[in-house]
Order: sequence, then C-alpha cells, then structure tokens
Amino acid sequence: MATVYSAQKTKWSQNNPTERVKTNEQAGRIRVAYATYEAASLGIGDVIQMFNIPNGARLLRGWLAYDALASSTTLSVGNAAYTDSSGSAVSLSAAGYLAAVSTASAGRTECLATIALGSGAEVDADKDGLPISLTLAGAVATGTIALTFEYVVD
Repeated sequence: MATVYSAQKTKWSQNNPTERVKTNEQAGRIRVAYATYEAASLGIGDVIQMFNIPNGARLLRGWLAYDALASSTTLSVGNAAYTDSSGSAVSLSAAGYLAAVSTASAGRTECLATIALGSGAEVDADKDGLPISLTLAGAVATGTIALTFEYVVD
C-alpha cells in the first residue's frame, strides 16, 4: 500500500526546501458574497449582474435561492464578460457555475457543485474582479432571487 500526497502537502512537507502553501488553499478566512434581485417582468435572456469576486479568491460553494418565478422559467449562474489579470477579454459564460435550473417552483439549488462547475477554482481577473451573473431563460419572470457564494482570499 502506497502513501501519496496532495500538491499542497507535497509543498508543505515533502519538497526540500519546503514551499509556501497559498493562504487560499490552507488557513484562509472564508468570505461571503450575497446579493438579491427583485424581478418584475424580467425578460427572457436578461442577465443580472449580482456581485464581483476578487482576483485570487478560491471559490468554495454557493447557493441560488428563488421564489416561484413563473412556469417554464430557468436560471443559470455564470460570469459576465470581464478582463483577466493579463488584460485579455473573457466572454460571458452563462452557466459556468450552475446549469439552467427550473425556477417554476420556489427553491434553493447548489452552485459550484463540481470541479467542472467551478468548485475550488481560483479567480483570475483584473482589479474589478470576477462579475458573477444570472441568466434567465424560458419565460418572463417575477419574484425574488438571491445568490450566495463563499470564497477564501486570505
């Protein structure tokens, strides 16, 4: 039976000399970004910018909560267009953190649920940070929408 080490454990105890483990990987403080939006006849394809996550933050988990917005409505969570730390433009990604979820009934859905959906990703953005957004599809929507992300920077 073999003993293997994570990348961080290797840096901390297996390399000679040892390397620094980033604060956003160990011993960091969890921060919360929270925003609400009161939709009143929100149109199909509309994008709601909720909040920005700072550059260097490691995304941990998130939740999308919503009223029953209307029959056939869906919301997805992603990012609006932004500029990365190298100055390159990054396009809107409507469902980068949560694929379209039905909002016909009130509920709460987990965001950042898998590595492919951003769990553990480190933000690479310019001074304005990463703009987190919602995109509506399916039908016109009315009701309250709330989004929460937890992340660590220090």
